[in-house]
Amino acid sequence: MILDKDIELLEGLPIAYIKSIDAFVVSDLHLGYETKLAKNGVFIPKVNVRKIISDFEKGLRFKKPGKIIVVGDIKNDFSTVDVDEFNELHEIVKFCNEKKIELILIKGNHDNFIERYRGPFKIKIYNNEAKIGDYFFAHGDKLPKFPKEKIKFLITGHEHPSIGILNSIGRVERLRCFLSGKYENINLLVLPAISYFASGSEINFAPKGNLISPILRSTSMDTMHAIAIGYGSTLDFGTIADLRKISAR
Repeated sequence: MILDKDIELLEGLPIAYIKSIDAFVVSDLHLGYETKLAKNGVFIPKVNVRKIISDFEKGLRFKKPGKIIVVGDIKNDFSTVDVDEFNELHEIVKFCNEKKIELILIKGNHDNFIERYRGPFKIKIYNNEAKIGDYFFAHGDKLPKFPKEKIKFLITGHEHPSIGILNSIGRVERLRCFLSGKYENINLLVLPAISYFASGSEINFAPKGNLISPILRSTSMDTMHAIAIGYGSTLDFGTIADLRKISAR
């Protein structure tokens, strides 16, 4: 789906491709998620990193980027870099090296202590926000501090947006979505989480005050478009205001 003459949302994937900087842009990998649950006595199959790499592989059928930019939360544990986070990060780095893709991380609130792997893994790491080309990337857990230079888009993650759709038997089906709109008269794109387990917040049901991103709490949410992904396609479902009308519980 073409969002802008320079931005394409890859069909059925939580990946944006930006032509002018030749980059896939994704958010919220949350590597090591299953291990964190296991420490709390909840055991689930380790599928997250395999699904993420599978999504990258599918994306390469559409485009061959020179970079993958992760807009925060490449890891899951706040306190340290767990051994499984390290091993899964190594899998991502190995994939990028094999494909000759540069890996760039905009640090998120989960990415404590990740700097120690900047050298060994040759990851370019920015502290919470960065201007690359005409784009300003910020994880989304803080309000951005814009540079003086003109920017074309603000791109964030953090919220894990999705929409809830009521089916014929009254059950809510959740679809991950991009959010497209404005923040302080700047074009805004909020990315869905690429993590297998982060299905996200149902934006059309959530009161604005319950959103975790201060950026979204500072926007006119009703005017934002929800661009949902699922079943191999990407589709604009219209504005959040329209979705609230047709999907009211």
